[in-house]
Amino acid sequence: MNDLVIAHGVVVNSFGTRAAHVVVDGGRVTAVVDASEPVPAADRVIDAAGRVVIPGGVDAHCHVAQVTGPFRTLDDFAVTSTAALWGGTTTILDFGIPRDAGETPLEAAKNKLELAREARCDVALHGSVIEWDETVPSQLEELAALGIRSVKLYMTNRGTTRADNDTVLKVMREMARLDGLTYVHAEHDAMIADCTQAHADAGTIGIEHLHETRPELAEEASVREVLAMAEYTGAPVYFVHQSTPGAVDLVAEARARGLAIHSETCPHYLVLDDGVYASRFPEWFACCPPMRSPETVAALRERFAEGSVHTVSSDHSCYDLTQKRERTDDIRHMPHGLPGVETRMPVAFTALAEALGVAGPEAFGPQGTDDGTSPAAAGPPGSRLLERFVELFSAAPARINGLPGKGVIAPGCDADLVVFDPAESRTVDGRALHMGTDFSPFDGRELRGWPQNVVAGGRVVLDEHGFHDPGPVGRFVPRLGYREAEQQAAQDPGGQSFAAVGVRAREEGE
Repeated sequence: MNDLVIAHGVVVNSFGTRAAHVVVDGGRVTAVVDASEPVPAADRVIDAAGRVVIPGGVDAHCHVAQVTGPFRTLDDFAVTSTAALWGGTTTILDFGIPRDAGETPLEAAKNKLELAREARCDVALHGSVIEWDETVPSQLEELAALGIRSVKLYMTNRGTTRADNDTVLKVMREMARLDGLTYVHAEHDAMIADCTQAHADAGTIGIEHLHETRPELAEEASVREVLAMAEYTGAPVYFVHQSTPGAVDLVAEARARGLAIHSETCPHYLVLDDGVYASRFPEWFACCPPMRSPETVAALRERFAEGSVHTVSSDHSCYDLTQKRERTDDIRHMPHGLPGVETRMPVAFTALAEALGVAGPEAFGPQGTDDGTSPAAAGPPGSRLLERFVELFSAAPARINGLPGKGVIAPGCDADLVVFDPAESRTVDGRALHMGTDFSPFDGRELRGWPQNVVAGGRVVLDEHGFHDPGPVGRFVPRLGYREAEQQAAQDPGGQSFAAVGVRAREEGE
């Protein structure tokens, strides 16, 4: 007897769509059976007729229990992983960022691994380097041996997390040697420091001026600089939270030259513009980079829809309004970052649907072709939307970050699954969410793409009866090297052997 069957759903992968039953046993997908066949026997059957089944989300950019100066986010791994599951995300990637000069990158990562024992969903981790010394290469080697195959570098935030160019170059060279991936927060520090000081001198340094202190040029200048270092060292690079079409275009041009570079954006850059800083509550939108002009947002959405952006991540940071309001008079002393791990799915889905012009339920009719698969053009308009969304939300974050077994619904994959009705709308109520804070930057917005059923590791954690806390069952997921994962994925665009590699690797590790 199988553990679970999700029956009669429209099963969507990034590479195809079919009507099928998904069979789950032992925490893994064991079969995807054509919907014309009888429903396999199982202890539990979820009828997904008229709904869509997608792989569980992979959020490659979360900050859990983050400390910024005197401020600490109000969450922990139990809270954030629970909120992730409510939002259809079944794997999160957090950062081990040294909190002070006395904590090494290796210590920071190990401390986060200890905290992650309380997670309700699976967790992977990025390291981080702030300052180079002769011990960094051996620390990066040990991180790689633990399955932590990426390191984040900040090009700004002088005095706290910024790495100088010498450090950036040396870390990139080491990551190329270790088959790792370099994550980069790209904003030009000198430009931002100068612009911020000019605003402070003029007395225009409150939150309502945040967008003026961090211009688009600063982001794009930093991207150019990092791309040059990536080309020099041969290091694969992943740019976090890109907020301008210019930054995305620079990455696209570098990829056309053969560089291994990726663009990430966040839901808030797709639906909010800099008019929020003239709103009644501008502190709700304190983040870096800030929101951009309406024209920039529109152009970024075009890149998002057409495929130039590779992933969508939340950049989740869980401060509350009391913390945000403590220093709204001076953006240099207030915490930046937005809660978003729970709303990533509906905000990104709605933004993509609008960008692709997929409006109502009529777009989501019967899908698939005679052979059980469908390229985006084969089905109704919703097919292109759904497959593109799965790529951004699940498949690409798993593939780029070397997480086989994630982001694909196929035999051998982890049984991380989301069932939803793409035509259903709900209105965001920030206080009713589960992220451990008291607001959402999307409060009051009507959004589509909310999960109705969520299965994580074969366990049904969300259904019509509400949330079922599985306890601290989330696993730390060690990752493949960047090139190793890339080669495996290239050999199997459908992802099935990519999933099997991950399953075997975990079994060997266990």
